[in-house]
Amino acid sequence: MSGPDRESERAAGPAGAEGVPGQRRSGLRNPEAAVRGLGAGTLGLEALVLLLAIQPIRVVGGHFGGAAIAATVALAVAAVLLAGLIRRPWAWPAGTVLQGLLLLAGLLHWSLFGLGVIFALVWAYALHVRRVILG
Repeated sequence: MSGPDRESERAAGPAGAEGVPGQRRSGLRNPEAAVRGLGAGTLGLEALVLLLAIQPIRVVGGHFGGAAIAATVALAVAAVLLAGLIRRPWAWPAGTVLQGLLLLAGLLHWSLFGLGVIFALVWAYALHVRRVILG
């Protein structure tokens, strides 16, 4: 056997992943750790963007009052905490709730709604990748 047939057999193994025929392996040595890294990285990036967005929004966006700043900082802290606790089974649903809270923070300032939409889409993609890799 040579060419694509041999490569596909090597990639999937003789019986697929975990000895289950027909199941495709992800090719990752530790898929759980890779998915946790994706979730933690997404939440960490979200926290960084939220904190870095405060000053430009204040300068350019007008009414970005104390409540909006407090909500932004609280959401960033929650994102960092969830990134550190991503090993826990409840952290993924909690990350989804965090995205909803960021969307709700859009009631305080329209730019928070914009960031909420962006990060809700990124989080949805991370959940999709998690489902594909882990099943």
